[in-house]
Amino acid sequence: NTLTRRCERKFIRVTSCYLCLPSPPPLRCCPWSRCCGMGDFRPRTVWLGHPEKREQRYPRNVINNQKYNFFTFLPGVLFNQFKYFFNLYFLLLACSQFVEELRLGALYTYWVPLGLVLIITIMREAIEEIRCYLRDKEVNSQIYSKLSTRGTVKVKSSGIQVGDLIIVEKNQRVPADMIFLRTSERNGSCFLRTDQLDGETDWKLRLPVACTQRLPTAGDLLQIRSYVYAEEPNIDIHNFIGTFTREDGDPPVNESLSIENTLWASTVIASGTVVGVVIYTGKELRSVMNTSNPRHKVGLFDLEVNCLTKILFGALVVVSLVMVALQHFAGRWYLQIFRFLLLFSHIVPISLRVNLDMGKMVFSWMIKKDSKIPGTVVRASTIPEQLGRISYLLTDKTGTLTQNEMVFRRLHLGTVAYGMDSMDEVQSHVFSAYTQPTHDLPASRAPAATKVRKTISSRVHEAVKAIALVHNVTPVYESNGVTDQAEAEQHYEDTCRVYQASSPDEVSLVQWTESVGLTLVGRDQSSMQLRTPTGQILNFTILQIFPFTYESKRMGIIVRDESTGEITFYMKGADVVMSGIVQYNDWLEEECGNMAREGLRVLVVSKKSLTEEQYQDFEARYVQAKLSVHDRSLKVATVIESLEMEMELLCLTGVEDQLQTDVRPTLEILRNAGIKVWMLTGDKLETATCTAKNAHLITRNQDIHIFRPVTTRGEAHLELNAFRRKHDCALVISGDSLEVCLKYYEYEFMELACQCPAVVCCRCTPTQKAQIVRLLQERTGKLTCAVGDGGNDVSMIQEADCGVGVEGKEGKQASLAADFSVTQFKHLGRLLMVHGRNSYKRSAALSQFVIHRSLCISTMQAVFSSVFYFASVPLYQGFLIIGYSTIYTMFPVFSLVLDKDVKSEVAMLYPELYKDLLKGRPLSFKTFLIWVLISIYQGSIIMYGALLLFESEFVHIVAISFTSLILTELLMVALTIQTWHWLMIVAELLSLASYVASLVFLHEFIDIYFITTVSFLWKVTVITLVSCLPLYILKYLRRRFSPPNYSKLTS
Repeated sequence: NTLTRRCERKFIRVTSCYLCLPSPPPLRCCPWSRCCGMGDFRPRTVWLGHPEKREQRYPRNVINNQKYNFFTFLPGVLFNQFKYFFNLYFLLLACSQFVEELRLGALYTYWVPLGLVLIITIMREAIEEIRCYLRDKEVNSQIYSKLSTRGTVKVKSSGIQVGDLIIVEKNQRVPADMIFLRTSERNGSCFLRTDQLDGETDWKLRLPVACTQRLPTAGDLLQIRSYVYAEEPNIDIHNFIGTFTREDGDPPVNESLSIENTLWASTVIASGTVVGVVIYTGKELRSVMNTSNPRHKVGLFDLEVNCLTKILFGALVVVSLVMVALQHFAGRWYLQIFRFLLLFSHIVPISLRVNLDMGKMVFSWMIKKDSKIPGTVVRASTIPEQLGRISYLLTDKTGTLTQNEMVFRRLHLGTVAYGMDSMDEVQSHVFSAYTQPTHDLPASRAPAATKVRKTISSRVHEAVKAIALVHNVTPVYESNGVTDQAEAEQHYEDTCRVYQASSPDEVSLVQWTESVGLTLVGRDQSSMQLRTPTGQILNFTILQIFPFTYESKRMGIIVRDESTGEITFYMKGADVVMSGIVQYNDWLEEECGNMAREGLRVLVVSKKSLTEEQYQDFEARYVQAKLSVHDRSLKVATVIESLEMEMELLCLTGVEDQLQTDVRPTLEILRNAGIKVWMLTGDKLETATCTAKNAHLITRNQDIHIFRPVTTRGEAHLELNAFRRKHDCALVISGDSLEVCLKYYEYEFMELACQCPAVVCCRCTPTQKAQIVRLLQERTGKLTCAVGDGGNDVSMIQEADCGVGVEGKEGKQASLAADFSVTQFKHLGRLLMVHGRNSYKRSAALSQFVIHRSLCISTMQAVFSSVFYFASVPLYQGFLIIGYSTIYTMFPVFSLVLDKDVKSEVAMLYPELYKDLLKGRPLSFKTFLIWVLISIYQGSIIMYGALLLFESEFVHIVAISFTSLILTELLMVALTIQTWHWLMIVAELLSLASYVASLVFLHEFIDIYFITTVSFLWKVTVITLVSCLPLYILKYLRRRFSPPNYSKLTS
């Protein structure tokens, strides 16, 4: 409808931070930045244990999450309230009562309602500020140990300075950004829990500076003359460039520092005790720089309500001008305009905003408490009704539709492939490789078949050994829940071993090598131990590791076999990059496509043997590149690429990511509800298509149009024309082709894509995901919902009108950045179909009823003034006008937040009911106009009825009309309710009882003796029946002859 379209064009989106932190809360530095001596961000030289040698002043290590302080709290809260037009309007109305010519009654008539709204707001802000203050105080007061010339001293977190040597115990939070110098762990490394920094649940391995780790004791750190050169503070939590220099060494020692040597604030030490030197504090912390103020999304429903209140304000001005015009602008007419503006101010209801905000809190509470979607968290309680109007749902694949629990399915060697049913063959090949001596038979006497078997056996063995070595997995041994790796190194207990890695893919591969006989039993920063099927321990020295990145899409490792001295470079990665690295072959591309079509995630494994001279030459160039301060990443990548040539292709691995439970029925529900689902993934085209079919995102009878790869404008034009000729088919497109289409034919592509029943975008970058969401909003004007579970989904989630994070294997980063957090994808169906639908319908009913309540009394005032020669005299004064919108009608009206048209089971069974909401019918110009007409009718009937039936005294008019008004409102609430809740009945009876009881104290406005007469009772009954009975009849006739969809189901 028109209202929805107008508001959609004005839809406001406030972007937010990429990073959201849980407890401890998002960090912010001290607000007094100038006092802290914080200038521009610059690189720094930090001397170990000597903060007094600093080159510049650094910010204090104080965390402050408060919006206000003691002095700015009240002014700040009031400013934030009155910067909005309608709040300022009500303040001016209240202040005008101090002017004698404009006063219409007692001051509290206008000040009490405004005061109630402000008190509720101030209390809410005060509670939040107190909570923030206590959280900040707790974090700032945490005690740490500091190494100093006087020994080990205790220091508060807020007292830590750049250059301090801080000791952090196991399970203790890192208080500032530090360089890792020493660890108590025998293997010379430590694990770090980073879930409160980047949202990833897997532990990260961190390595100390080699020079300082070799020192006999931690106290020796103060005896050496050394410093750290650190880059300027920035927001990148995944990279760091720096150097460590020891000047008193012979010769002086220089070591390059990278992300592996850092301990960022807000992470937690997971193993051992560590010592670090502080390099960044306060606002220069990585966690602080990645945090901005909490985002605030303005819902489409709020914009529609704002639009209606502007219409009501226009009506208020028009009515006031008409009243003065009917007086022929006599006398001081400009004062009369102001008096009428005050008199009819109830046309714009002051309680509308408060009712809606409280309603949203109730809806959010209902979502959290729903036992059928356990673990659901509402992080943005301002937009629950948005869930009831979603037109496009954009979802990630891995970890969202799938479980992100990898199961090894296939090993492919080119000429032979091994599936789940033939893993025993692989096991026998590995066993034979370590049990049969190599000189079993002379080559001349060995039969041909034996030579073939031996060749296959050796190839399988090489492939399994490569998979067991090329990874970043570390075995952790747990005994009674406590890590004890020192003891585990002696026994290698299989039952106590747990694999830690940053990727579930790597864990599944290492677990598979264990199942076929080659087990990873130990690892530290410089070595790795494998156990053969015979129990023999193979020792490998780790010479270099090249970690996986999203840019390189591969990882590598150089190891030396201690038994033979052979140096081997192993590498694994995605086929798109590995195809140009391995030696020429004729099967890689074809088999990768075949495995992807089966829904498997494919990795290519390769190796390259190096001589000692080749490795020494590489190491010299690599160390030199790592010591560079400028363009380090480029120089390092160039050196590594010099090795990545003509590598021997060993095998392909295929792991399967199984679908989450009830993904298929959930997608079916969403499709029947009129929601179009788009899948945006970084995976291969074949894998993404297979998953889409498997999940029934693309139904069996649907055609699929796979968009051919395009690189130029002409190719994109031809392909779009070919796509245009197809109807009702699903679209599958790669990120590269998508970028070309959006560059040249954005409008045409989006127009065609929006007509598809389903769209799959593969090889998508996080930026492209957010761009697609933004384009859908701009081109269609419809509401979007983005669902994801990983850090690469955060930008998409924050861009969407509703962001839903799934807590998965990739951590909580998406969950923390989202408006709503769920534990499983299947919960999305109930979140939208039940809670989203109910929230929207209830909000619409509540807002329109609050408007109706205000318009009724305003209509009565207009009739009263018209009858009495357009006098600007109030009909009701004092407590009557306050009580009307508070204790007499507040609870019944607010109880509409408990109303529902159908049971939740019916809403889930018939998702078609959701379609009705997509058109915005519950709150539209049509429904608004109907409620305006009802208000005018009822207000006029009550006022004219009271004027006709009163006998002699004016006070009788007040008694008859006000009592009829209260009864009419209570009956109208009963008329509006579709499913009764016991709290609704309590609210109705309580309000009626409150009014009857208060009559004793209202003798100033109502004649107590008159209301006890039969005359009063029959007059009130007649007026109430005339105002309500026709509406009840109309409701009955409508349900009888033109019932809404839900009534057919409930009957």
